[in-house]
Formats: sequence, C-alpha cells, structure tokens
Amino acid sequence: MTRSILDRFRPQVATWFEEVFAAPTPVQEAAWEAISAGDHALVVAPTGSGKTLAAFLWALNNLVEREGQLALPVGASESDGERGVRVLYISPLKALGVDVENNLRAPLTGISRVAQRLGLDVPNITVGVRSGDTSPAERARQVRRPPDILITTPESAYLMLTSKAAGILQNVDTVIIDEIHALAGTKRGVHLALSLERLARLAGDFQRIGLSATVRPLATVADFLGGDRPVEIIAPPAEKAWELGVRVGVEDMSDLPVPEAGSTIGEATIDDRLGLSAPEESVEAALPQQRSIWPYIEQDIYTQVMEHRSTLVFVNSRRTAERLTSRLNELYAREHDPESLSPPLRRDPAQVMKSVDTAGAAPPVIARAHHGSVSKDERALTEQMLKEGALRAVVATSSLELGIDMGAVELVVQVESPPSVASGLQRVGRAGHSVGAVSHGSFYPKHRSDLVQSAVTVARMREGLIEELHVPANPLDVLAQQTVAAVAAESLRGRDLDVEEWYATVRRARPYRDLARDVFDAVIDLVSGVYPSTDFAELRPRVIFDRITGRLSARPGAQRVAVISGGTIPDRGMFGVFLLGGEGAPRRVGELDEEMVYESRVGDVFTLGASSWRIEDITRDQVLVSPAPGHTGRLPFWTGDSAGRPYELGLALGAYRREVHADPTRIRDLDDHARDNLLAFLAEQEEATGVLPDERTLVLERFRDELGDWRVLLHAPFGRGVNAAWALAVGARIAEHTGMDAQAVAGDDGIILRLPEGESDPDASLFLFDADDIGEVVTREVGNSALFASRFRECAARALLLPRRHPGKRAPLWQQRQRAAQLLDVARKYPSFPIILETVRECLQDVYDLPALTEVCRDLATRRIRISEVTTDQPSPFASSLLFNYTGAFMYEGDSPLAEKRAAALALDPALLAKLLGTVELRELLDPEIIAEVHDQLRRPPRTPEELADALRRLGPLPLDEIPVPWDSLGDRVMEVRIGGRPHLAQTLDAPLLRDGLGIPVPPGVPAQVETIVDALDQLVSRWVRTRGPFVLRDLADAFGLAVSAAHSALQPLLADARLIDGHFRQGVDDREYCAADVLSVIRRRSLAAARAATRPVIGATYARFLVDWHQIDGPLRGADGVFNVLEQLAGVRLPASAWETLVLPSRVRDYDPLHLDELTANGEILIVGAGTAAARDPWLMLLPADLAADLVPHVEAEGLTFIQEQVMEVLRRGGGFLFADLQRALLVTAAELREAIWGLVDAGLVSPDGFGPVRARLATTGGTTAHRARRRPNRSRLRSGPPLDMGGRWALTVPPSQDATTRSVVQGETWLDRYGVVTRGSVVAEEVLGGFALAYKVLSGFEESGKALRGYFIEGLGAAQFSTPAVIDRLRGLDGDGLPPDLHDPQLHVLAAADPANPYGAALPWPETGPSRAAGAMVVLADGVLLAHLTRGGRTLTVFAEDHLDLVVRALSSHNITVEKLNGQPVFDSPLLGALREAGASISPRGARIGGRAAPPRTPVRGRRVVDALEDISFDDE
Repeated sequence: MTRSILDRFRPQVATWFEEVFAAPTPVQEAAWEAISAGDHALVVAPTGSGKTLAAFLWALNNLVEREGQLALPVGASESDGERGVRVLYISPLKALGVDVENNLRAPLTGISRVAQRLGLDVPNITVGVRSGDTSPAERARQVRRPPDILITTPESAYLMLTSKAAGILQNVDTVIIDEIHALAGTKRGVHLALSLERLARLAGDFQRIGLSATVRPLATVADFLGGDRPVEIIAPPAEKAWELGVRVGVEDMSDLPVPEAGSTIGEATIDDRLGLSAPEESVEAALPQQRSIWPYIEQDIYTQVMEHRSTLVFVNSRRTAERLTSRLNELYAREHDPESLSPPLRRDPAQVMKSVDTAGAAPPVIARAHHGSVSKDERALTEQMLKEGALRAVVATSSLELGIDMGAVELVVQVESPPSVASGLQRVGRAGHSVGAVSHGSFYPKHRSDLVQSAVTVARMREGLIEELHVPANPLDVLAQQTVAAVAAESLRGRDLDVEEWYATVRRARPYRDLARDVFDAVIDLVSGVYPSTDFAELRPRVIFDRITGRLSARPGAQRVAVISGGTIPDRGMFGVFLLGGEGAPRRVGELDEEMVYESRVGDVFTLGASSWRIEDITRDQVLVSPAPGHTGRLPFWTGDSAGRPYELGLALGAYRREVHADPTRIRDLDDHARDNLLAFLAEQEEATGVLPDERTLVLERFRDELGDWRVLLHAPFGRGVNAAWALAVGARIAEHTGMDAQAVAGDDGIILRLPEGESDPDASLFLFDADDIGEVVTREVGNSALFASRFRECAARALLLPRRHPGKRAPLWQQRQRAAQLLDVARKYPSFPIILETVRECLQDVYDLPALTEVCRDLATRRIRISEVTTDQPSPFASSLLFNYTGAFMYEGDSPLAEKRAAALALDPALLAKLLGTVELRELLDPEIIAEVHDQLRRPPRTPEELADALRRLGPLPLDEIPVPWDSLGDRVMEVRIGGRPHLAQTLDAPLLRDGLGIPVPPGVPAQVETIVDALDQLVSRWVRTRGPFVLRDLADAFGLAVSAAHSALQPLLADARLIDGHFRQGVDDREYCAADVLSVIRRRSLAAARAATRPVIGATYARFLVDWHQIDGPLRGADGVFNVLEQLAGVRLPASAWETLVLPSRVRDYDPLHLDELTANGEILIVGAGTAAARDPWLMLLPADLAADLVPHVEAEGLTFIQEQVMEVLRRGGGFLFADLQRALLVTAAELREAIWGLVDAGLVSPDGFGPVRARLATTGGTTAHRARRRPNRSRLRSGPPLDMGGRWALTVPPSQDATTRSVVQGETWLDRYGVVTRGSVVAEEVLGGFALAYKVLSGFEESGKALRGYFIEGLGAAQFSTPAVIDRLRGLDGDGLPPDLHDPQLHVLAAADPANPYGAALPWPETGPSRAAGAMVVLADGVLLAHLTRGGRTLTVFAEDHLDLVVRALSSHNITVEKLNGQPVFDSPLLGALREAGASISPRGARIGGRAAPPRTPVRGRRVVDALEDISFDDE
C-alpha cells in the first residue's frame, strides 16, 4: 500500500519523501488516503508521528505543478483571478506558526532539488507568516504579493476576513488547523468556527484538515472541524513509548508547606503572587523555620539538567518559571563561576518583602524562561539557543506545550502536577519528538496532595485516558462580534448582508447548529440598536437592519471597532516592557501585569526572562527599562484564571486513592520517597477521619477554630467546576436560613465553610440538594457572584459593547471594570438582555460543571455516593490544602493594615457630614463656562446623517428647525412627529414610547409594538434629563408639551432614585433647578479641575518655610493666650513630654513660662493625654483643648494590664480625680508599685494627671532617660512624708473618646487643615491616626465638595491628593518667589524637634537621603525651609545634608550643648568634615566634637619650679 499511496504524489514530491524517510507512518498513509480523495480529515496521532507533514505534503504536491503552469512563464504566471493564498495554516500559537514555517524549508528545498535533478519545473512556492507580531509593511507586501502558503493564528485570520486583505483568501483550497484540541473547547475555537464559515462564503468550499495528538471525543472535534460537512477521522492505533517517573526529594513531606493559590468561588489565581510556594534559604533565626521542598526540587532538577544536553522544564505559572530559572543559573554559577553572582552585601529592593521574591543573582548561562509575558524576540532567541545547544534548559509554561519543535530534547521535567492528562501528554511529548522515539518525563510534586494527583495523571497518561472536550454551545457574545465583522466586511465589497443567509451560515458552524431563531434575532437587535430601554442609549449600534428587505449594512466605524476590539482573548490591560535607547523603535522585552506596574517605581529592578531590568520610566502604556546585569531583581507576578481539575480526572483520583490504599502494589512510576509519602499520606488521612475520601465516599469533617466557630470541610475530589457551584448553593442555603455568610470557598479537593455556634452541629444535610433543583439554585445565585461580574466584563467586550477607544493603546483594567460595572447596573434589570444570558450560560456551562453536579446530587439521593461525618480535634492531612486555600482567599482579600480595616468599619453618615460641613450653594462652586461646555457636549449637533441617527437614539426627538443636516438617507429609520405643537424628528423605535407616554399617534407605515409600555414617560424623561445641563421645570414642560405639575410628577421617581439632583446650580437663576446626578458630577469635577489648574505648585523648601511661618516659630505670641493658640493648632499631635517645654512651646511663645501651661491645665482648658513611651521616663503626650478632646483622643483598649493597674482603673471608674494618697489607701500597695502602675496607665492613654507638674518632676528625676534634655530641678527636702514628686495633683480617667465617627472625622480634618495648611498623605500617615489616609481622603473630599477645601497639586512631587484653602494657597505661593531654592545668604535658622509638625521632612516631604527619622529625641536644622542637618537623640549622630553650609549648622546649634560622636555615618575623628566643623566653631573633646556650651580656654604649657624653690616657700610657723 505504501507504494500506491506515494504513487498519488507527483514524482518530485514522492522521490524526495522516499529519499528522506524509510516509509510513511501508518497515520501518514491513512491521512493521505482521505486527503488525496478530497475528504475533510481529522488526523489524531501521538506527538512525533509525522501528522503535520502528512497534512502539508499533499498541499505542497498540489502547488508543485499547478494546472496550466508553463515550463517557461510567458507574461504573468497566473491570472489576477488565480493569485492568492492556496493553503491556510492556522495555529493556536504565534510561536508554533513560526516553527512550522522554519520546518517547511527542508521539504521545499528538497523538492526543488529533486525537481531540478529530474528535469522537472522547479516549483516557486512561497510561504508567509501573519500574526500579531507581523509588521504593517510585511502585511501590505503580503496583500500585494500573496504567499502560496499562509501561516496565521485564529485572530489574524479573523482580521484578514474583516479587512481588504480578505481578497487574497478568495482562492484558498486547503485549511489546516493544528493542535485543534487547544481551540475546540473554548470560545476562541467558536470564534474560529465562524471565521471558517465566513471564509467558506468568500472562497467556496475548501478542504479542512485538523491535527491533534490529544483529543477526545473524536466525533465532537470532527463535527467542530467540519460544521455540517462529513469529516473522515484518521486515528490509527499507535503505540507511544513513555518513560515516566514521579520523584520526591525528601523522606517525609508532612512538615512541608502546602501551598495552593487562594481563590474566590469559581476563580483562581494561577501565579504564586504571595510567594508562598517559594524556596526558603536555610538561615539561622530566632524563630523556628519551616522546611521547604524547593531546595530539593531545584538541586535535583539542576543535576538532571547537567546530565542531559537539552531539557525542557514545565511549570504552571510564569512567576515560578522566572524563579526556577534564576535558581538553576545560581546553582550553576556557585559551582562553576562564583564571581558572576551578585555581591552578597547588595541590598534587595526595598519593595521586596522577603528574599524568595528576588531573582537574577546570576546570569542566564544554562537556563532561560519562556512564557507568554516574554517578548516574541526573546522567546525566539531562547528557542534558537536550545536548538543550537547553547542552552541546556528552558523553563516554560504552556507556551511550549503545543507542537513547537525544540530540537532534540532529551528530557522533560514537570514541576507540580500538569493541569490535565492531555496537557501532560503534550508536555512530555516534547521529548523524543520524532517517529518511534521514547519520551522521557520526570514529575516533581510540591506537596502531598499534589503527589496524589501527579501519580494519577502519570497513570492515565500511560493509558492515554485524556479528558473529554466540550464545545461551548451558542455563545452570543462571539456571534455579536462576528455579525458586526461580517457586515463590515461585506460593506467593504459594496454589498449588504442578507440576514437569512447569515443565519444559515451561522447554523453551519458546529457550536451554533442548535441556535434558536429568537435568540439569533435578539443578537441582531443588540448589534442594530434595538434595546429594551432608553437606559441603553449610550450603547452605539454598529449595524443597520432593514427589516423590510432583511438586509444588514454597516454603520460608519463598524469595521474599525470590529478590527480593533476583535478576538476572544480577554484584555487584561498588560503593560508592554520596552528597552530604552537604541536606534529605531524600542525593542519589546515582554509585558507586566497592571497591578505589578502599579506597585513599581522608577529605579526598581525586576527579573523577566531570567535577565534583570531597571525601570527608567513608566508611561500610560509602557514600562521603559534598561539592562541591569548583576543586580538582584524583584520577581514579577501575573494574574490569571485556572479552570481547575476536570470532573473526569476527579473521579479517577478518588478511585486511585481507594485502590492504592487497598493494594499498594498498584503504584507505578513513583520512586521510593514518592511511594512512601503517598502511602503515609493516605494512611494518616484514614487514621484522622476513620475513612478515606474517594469518589464514592465523601467525608464531612468538622472541627472548631480558634474563635470557637465551626469549620466544616467536605472532602470531595470532583474538581473546582463541581465544587465551586456546589459551594455557591450551600452558601445561599446557609445565608437564607441563618442570615450569616458562610464564607464558602471551593477547591479541587472539596469545600470549606465557617459556621457560628448553633443549636445543632452542622451535618451532611447542608450539602444535600434535589438533583432537579440544584441547577435552578446555582443559576439564581450566580448573578450575585464576583465571577459573574468579571465574566460579564469579558462577554461585553467580546460583543463590542465595551470597545477599545484607541488602537495600539493599553486599556487599563480598572477602566474596563468601571465601564462594565456601569453597563451591568443597567442590564441587570433586563434578564433577557443577550449579554446577561451569555454570561449566565458561560458561568454555568463553561466555568461550572452543572451536569456533573446534578449527577453527584442524584447519586447522593440514590446512595451511590455517601457522606461520612466525623468530628476532629484538629484538621486532617487532606484538610491542609483546603485550609490554606481558605486562608489565602480571605487573609489577602485586602492588603490594608488592621488600623485601616477598623477605620473602614466606621461608616460616615453622608447626611450628617453635609450638615457638619455646612451648606455652600453649588452655584458658587460651579463654573458657568463649564456648565455651558458640558451642556453643549451632551447635545452636540450632528454633522452627518449617521450622526443624526445616533443623536436621535441618545437625545430623543429633536425639533426640525434645530437639525442642521438632511435626513432623507435615513429612510424608515426616522419619522416626523409633532410634540407640543412643534414638528420633531424621532427614531422609529421611539414610536411606542411617544404613543404611550405622550399620546402621540404612531405615523402610518411605522411598525411599533402593540403591548403598552407602562413606564414610557419615565423612559422619555430619563433620557431627556441625562443629556443636558441644569434645567427648570418649565424647560421640561415645554420640551414634551406637559403641564408644569405633570412635569414635576414625572421627575419624582428620578429624585427618589437619586438619579436626579435638585438645587441651585446656575448664577442668576432663582427657580429651583434640576440636573442628572452623572451630569452634575461631571460639571463639578471639571469646575474643580479648572480651579486647580489656576494654581501652580511650589517647591518643597517653600512649603517648609511656609510651615515654619504658619506655626509662628519665633513669632509674636505671648502669655497664656499664646500658649492656648499654639495648643489649638497642635491638638491631636503626640510629642515627647521632654520636647513640649524645651523646643515646641518656647519656640512659638516668646515669653513662655511653665506657669502659663499650669494656668491652662488648672482651669481645665487643656487636658493631658498619654500616647506611648518615648524613653524610660519620657512619655509621648498630647495636649488637647477640652472642647476638642473627645473628638481627637484615640480609641484605646484596656488590654494587658497588671493586677495593680486593673485595681487603679476600678477605683478611678468611680468618677472624679483622686490624690495619690487616696489611691494608696484604697489599694494597700507600696508607693513605688502604685507610682509605676499609674505612669504605665498614662503611657497607655488610660489615665491623665490634672496638670503638667508631675510630668516635669518625672522628667527631672534620675534613674532614666528622656528623649530631649530636660531641665533638672533640685529635689527639695521635706520634713513631713508625702507622695513622690511626680505623683502630685489629682489623677483621673482620660476623657472618653466620642463614638460619633462622622463628627470625629470632621474635627480631625479641620485640625489637619489648621495644623498643616496643606494636608498631604505624608502628614496624615506620620500622625499614625486610625484609618490612615484612606479615611482622611474621604473626609477631605467631603470638604472639597462642600467648598471648605480645595484639592490640587500645590507642592511639587507630592501627588495630586493635596488639600488646602484658597487663602493658604495664596500665602504659600507668595513665599515661592521665582520658584528657585533660597540662596541662604542670610537665612533664618531654626532648630526643631524632628517630630514637630512644623518640620515637614520625613512626613509631607521626603528626607534627602535614607537614614534620618522623626524618632523621639531627634532634631533638625532648617535654614529658610532648607533642611541642613539632622541629629539623633542626644546629638550623638549628626547628618549634614548641605556640607557647604556647615557654619550655619554650628551657628544654629550654638545654644544647644551637644557632643557629636558620628558625622555623616563615620566616627567624627575620621570624618573629612572635621576640619570644617572646627573652623565653624566646634571644639574637640575626648568623646567627639562639642557644639555649643562654654569651651575651656586652651592650656598654655609653662615650666614648673624646682622642688627646692617650692620647699623654701613653705612656712612652718604657727603664728
């Protein structure tokens, strides 16, 4: 038969094949039998069996000698009608297409050589590649000179069919779809199926050939390939030789981490963003270190890599690929080139939380990473290096899973279990990728649960038991997109598309063979602008449907939208990474996740493709980088969805557990460690729960957590598709019965719930549902899930409802989510909206496995599956991965600190907030020019008839005398009506609305629905108000011919829903006005933006100078009144007690005397509140005005108190103030014990003294330290006994904090504005208030909306989240001068406590360099706002930022007696600045350089007297 098959080929083709290959393989013989007969064929054979050549060789045979080809071309070789692509090869991967192009070179060259030798015509067969990476110039060249064979992707084929390039596809006679299994079960495959039917309309019927190594069931995929055409299935029996092994590097995996990515129901994060599965370095630490399996995996893989010439390592996430690549290169460098490693003293990037988040310590010598986020050029270089032997290993994700030829790969390593059996076969099949070769594969599970799945996967790989594939049925979003594209493509050829022909074309595609006509009509209505309500008016229709002729025509821009926003792959807003510099366009390095970029800054170093890159700039769309070799980089992360374990594999896993546990001899392909760990894991689980969970016996495990609540785990191995839907139903049942959120989380191995204590223990009844009801329950609940919202965004984007605004520009993911959320809010009201229906279908059929769940529920009812209940004291071994999953889902739900989470619970009352802020009429804040501008934009006049059609849909009926363009071309899409006695033009779709809302008869010949629209007037008014600026009632009444009272009644539903706002918005209009909430928001934002634009930012030094002046440092304040003014401004600030009377108050009040403060505390005008410990006898204190104290004092919990402190609190709770003696008599404790207890309560903020005297006494006592030098007062002697000096006066409980969160927030905001003038993030964060800047921003935004503050960019470099008042802004700008730093010729010098609010550095403004802090006791030296120096506590370490002005530093510190021991990080005697310091006036002491104080005069050496002379002067005379 072999000879007869080859006889069908032309001599040059057959001869070449016989010379190169011994004989055709069975699959090639069978394939050529069908293909040569012109049949459509699905060819299924193992990797390396020659199926790609089988598909191509017959196509090459047809191209070698085309019919009519001449030996000597005369004139044109082909007529214009025959030019074009003949063979279309479609690959799911761009890289696979390039690989096929390279592999075609050998047969093309060989056939040419044979033809030349045989004296036959030398064929001139051209091959082209068209993908997303193809340059525009190359695409244009392909249109001018089409290749014979075009290799492309599904998306590029769609784009060609939707553009003028479709002309080169008119002569296609063969379409080859490689790796068809990767497409058929996804929406991408559905999209391709419709593209093939569109190609069939263009080129006629062509031969379809599908190729795959792993696909099941064959009939389903054959139907997918052929549509309604018969397909010959070529799947001859084939034996593939496998050598597989599961390896574990440790004897006992039970104490290793169990990482599994946290997920919400139905969604998962593939990439290990939290670094939980990372290898830990073995370092000594005070805390016990948990062991990790990663070092064993890395070392074992490295050993195998070094033992083979070429190795492919597959992982399941891009982040793991980058990490493992880096570790392999580091291991090689340590062994062979230690000098190439990054210096061990180099610090990790500041944003890296732990060492395992870093990579790039060694150059990529033996391994490189290969995944979808690495650029095409980098991937191609990696593939080339491996093929050429320049690289020993490539660490890849699924990017190398499909049939890319990587050369003679000897070994495939899989880290973690592959996602499916089919995926495992594809990956291991990369090794021995030739006919008859043995494929070697090693599997490395990460934990014990993973070990079980790896063992099952390997066993099923040997038997070829791949998972069943399901083709999505009737996806409406893909149909909508392809409908717009098909109509646009027909319009390019000057034709309209007949709707009946299109319906027949769609039905020929396998996914749509059961598409109902009414569903198809709903999609046509969607794309042609027939929406269920005027609420959808912002959605622009893309096609025009003439219902009389049944023709579809494209509207302007339809083809552009279909091309720019086409395809089915979700847009995740990735940032492109480009190499900065060089000639020509920047070279693409790869791409980064949006969230990763948001967490990065210029100067950060990250690793991508095993190379380190430094971020030089971040633009709206790109990250510009430069190489950073030898630098340790941060590991990037990417987010993505995982489908989870298939139900079929879950059943097999459950059966494997049961069978292996009963008969360990059934274990195959596991090494000794793996075998022992597997058996121990199953035995420990049986011991813990009494029964081993499998597919027939589910185990309900319950135990109490640390809070006493029930944790309920259902061990079910059915996979996430079943378990997630089940968990959704269980969560809904619990919420309905108890009103509690059970926080249900599902994983591949089960479901976990958290339930409060109830009357009875949770049991299996929670999970029992009627099989006939479970589908309805899940369908009802899925609409409220996060999964539904995310899938709705993707479906709406596919249906072109959320088109990309700018081609080639990145669409930020947060913007996509925002636009989708707005559309979803409208669409939720209309369950029949096609995209709502499609989202539900996708969730229930593509994400969840409802048929499998229904089968499980039915088996539970018939006892084929049973649930065994067990109560345990601690989680069982199987529960570990589920619990880790549960913790990840909720622990990392938000990354805000605990304080911010607590503050988030303090809900602000908007109404009360408005009252507290006062009412400022909006007309004073809104710019009249902005109001007019927004109104004109909303009602922009049309310029073309099509724009008029859009305006009528968006605005409603328009008066004829206001329409500037002719409308005759719109035909029956518009109609003339009279409203209020005035002729108008309206779209015909509004006829029933005008009839039922205004009583206007439907014009003759205009079709209109018969059913009455109950809310017709509401829809008309709603559309009218949201497309204009502010209006009065008379405007609405005149527009629709209504009475004023009727107009008022029509607005009431909109006011009740807050869709409409009433008030006074325009100056000069006294009547009450109305404006749509969304429109008013736009006007307000633009008005504020215009006000902000009028201010220019000042430099940081100007703000520092302003702040010194704002706090009246060295100002005119005097006496007790001056002290009170200062303390009002500093209300809520905590400072060391030693700083208040040494630095803070004396610098602000000229004649400050402690008696001033004593007067205020004695009168009760100032309260003292403790806020922590700054030093041993120096508490942090807040001095609060009494009227503000309750709103500013922090919430403090009385926790961790000693027995004596609890007794003191008990006494003080009686009320009033107590003397020390009273407390001592009541408690019967020693004075020393009571004294320490009371001061401990002061530090905790629970007890306060009635004056500052005890604080001064405590600062003056010996035996401790203070943050700042305090004046020591002599202890006066007493003749009578009394309390300790620091226990004078009365002691009482601290004023209780107010419970009104809104009032507290408003007072806090007002004090910030009063204290800082300009409130910035840094200032708020420095005060460490509850809620942080997140809560502050809400309050300050309320200030802005009410007119009390203005947000803008006032200070350079501090972002736009700055709040101030117009008066402060004018004062601040007045200090700025020309915007240049001061020259410091004769500056004002100030020495402030570093924690003083008058010092902005370290709070609002950054320190000039790392090191300084605002710690207690630290001081700063300012000169006209410029930071000159920083001193640590006691002045021992001096950091000088302006070395040229060292004399100013010494002059400023001359009144402070300090001794500097370190200068700019060096011992002062070793510092090069020591000489300059002495010249500036500092003196030298044994300890260091002394600044300030009285220096001793220099000693002059003199010659002493002789002893004899001294003795003569001694007199012994007593007189």
